[in-house]
Amino acid sequence: MNHLLETKNLSVDFHTAGGTVHAVRNVNWHLDAGETLAILGESGSGKSVSASAIMNLIDTPPGEIVSGEILYQGKDVLKMSTEQRRQLNGHKIAMIFQDPLSHLNPVYTVGFQISETMMARGVSRAEAQERTLQLMERVGIIEPHIKIDAYPHQFSGGQRQRLMIAMALAFEPDVLIADEPTTALDVTVQEQILKLLKDLQQETGMGILLITHDLGVVAEVADRVVVMNSGEVVETGLANDVYRRPSHPYTQKLISAIPGSGELAQPLPDSTPNILEVNQLCKSYGNFHALQNASFTIGEGESVAIVGESGSGKSTLAKCLLRLEDTSEGTALYRGKDLLSLKDKELLKIRRDIQMVFQDPTQSLNPRMSIFDLISEAFVIHPDILPKSQWKSRVAELLEQVGLSAQHMSRYPHQFSGGQRQRIAIARALALEPKLIVCDEAVSALDVSIQAQVINLLTDLQQKLGISYLFIAHDLPLVRDFAHRVIVMRGGRIVEQGTVEQIFEHPQESYTRNLLAASLHPDPEVQQQRRQERLLETA
Repeated sequence: MNHLLETKNLSVDFHTAGGTVHAVRNVNWHLDAGETLAILGESGSGKSVSASAIMNLIDTPPGEIVSGEILYQGKDVLKMSTEQRRQLNGHKIAMIFQDPLSHLNPVYTVGFQISETMMARGVSRAEAQERTLQLMERVGIIEPHIKIDAYPHQFSGGQRQRLMIAMALAFEPDVLIADEPTTALDVTVQEQILKLLKDLQQETGMGILLITHDLGVVAEVADRVVVMNSGEVVETGLANDVYRRPSHPYTQKLISAIPGSGELAQPLPDSTPNILEVNQLCKSYGNFHALQNASFTIGEGESVAIVGESGSGKSTLAKCLLRLEDTSEGTALYRGKDLLSLKDKELLKIRRDIQMVFQDPTQSLNPRMSIFDLISEAFVIHPDILPKSQWKSRVAELLEQVGLSAQHMSRYPHQFSGGQRQRIAIARALALEPKLIVCDEAVSALDVSIQAQVINLLTDLQQKLGISYLFIAHDLPLVRDFAHRVIVMRGGRIVEQGTVEQIFEHPQESYTRNLLAASLHPDPEVQQQRRQERLLETA
């Protein structure tokens, strides 16, 4: 009997000026109806390239499928005509992407974009509109009859991912390819999206091909796992077997890099001087209060993490501190100087001491600038830091610090994966050797081993240079390993703050306890037990 979807000896090359890159080599796996197959691996392992080959999304040139078969219900899609592939894609095989904001057109309403997928295949406008409302309601968009006329930027990250799922489900496909669907989402929204996918799978019987680097996501939803490294499949098996008895050294390395099992960081001494003191910070947009009386401190050489759901005010707080947003009330004293009232010249001098790594490197890295230009731009703005003759060697050093190569400096952002772009953004922030770095989901898109590498790098820099961090994250195990103190936000307010031990071992607020409960465990057996306990609690 034919599998629903199968690749046989699939190989994909990319012909570049520097030579041929063998992105995918002799890849074999299969997916059956009603099954979730996870393709696990780091950035550059070939996960997304193999999915793009299925959807006919590889740019040729420079890409080329050099050998193999992609079988849908036993028929090789690579031998189909362009029109046959077009009828198959979106109708029988659909895909949701890692970054929904980059794949939703900002100038069209979300309702039009979902309807357009159906009208392109001959569905009437009225029928498409009605179906769009049904889909938006099914994926959990509140008040779909109002939100249907809204634009992508008016939705949170989790809501945009729900809209992408609605678009993909327009024709009830047999196969849904989910490429890192929860990478940038907080734990509670991630839980909701994964539950939505499983519920939809049970309703329709579709097979889900899940591309991820998150072992917690694998434990929650995957039946089987394919582990890829350097374009090759190195291990396959049931999710539980691969986690408990990994046979390949690469899989063993991935599992050993999972955060959340190390010793808790000890709080700094009470005598530690503060580098930042935030008092009664408020930010309003009309009648909407995005921040309400936020007060906290960061000590010299201290890591303070902020956790909370989307819309809790985490990123707004960070942008206010860096003067990227104006505040309504409050003060933010950096070594005694109020950042919120400084004149432009004074602020420019302090900006070299305070850097930010943004959540979405696609938006924060200029696509027209090479990686060398992006990182060395700091030396252009602050020419007294480094002689121009040393710029190239310093950029090379920074790239290698974050796990990239000096050879990458001549490339452009679009030539890198999402995780690699985030590493470039971190290297850029480190260029000025700042005293305080604001990390807004700075490692959320990274693979676990690179994540561990970057966290070790940040920790080493902190120990050597006394750097302080304001670390915004949704990955609670990572926060547990990295931070000295934790701030929990909800609805623009700080609801709880304390040491890592206080927050993780003795949380006082029910909201904090719910956040911790929603965090995924990489062990499938443990995660299944947690799932059953939650079902009993809600029954």
